[in-house]
Amino acid sequence: MAVVEIVSFGYLHEAAPEAHLTVDLRQHFRDPHVSPQLRHMTADDEPVRCAVLGTPGITDLVAATASAVGAFASGPSAGVVRIADGCAGGRHRAPTFARELAVRLLAAGHSVTVTHRDMHRPVVRR
Repeated sequence: MAVVEIVSFGYLHEAAPEAHLTVDLRQHFRDPHVSPQLRHMTADDEPVRCAVLGTPGITDLVAATASAVGAFASGPSAGVVRIADGCAGGRHRAPTFARELAVRLLAAGHSVTVTHRDMHRPVVRR
């Protein structure tokens, strides 16, 4: 099993962190930011998590990313596997995805840490 470090982030704050695999959630998955009810919430709030995880394709991407971690971990000199996942502001999609990925990886026996680089930042004006 691998030691996995997951970092969620927002592309509108600064560059993506260095990682073995970077997952860009901006284009293909609806942004909860567009909903006035969800805009000022974060992935700490159940309505945001439900909105993100209810998006078609997101749980398939979590599963595919977990499989990719398994592939990295099976290498002869795997070491720590770093995964970065980003959305626009880093408050909704990315941290929800990171947490869901961590749950799946922990269940598979990996050692996992999760950092939310930008979830604490103010809502991005667009």
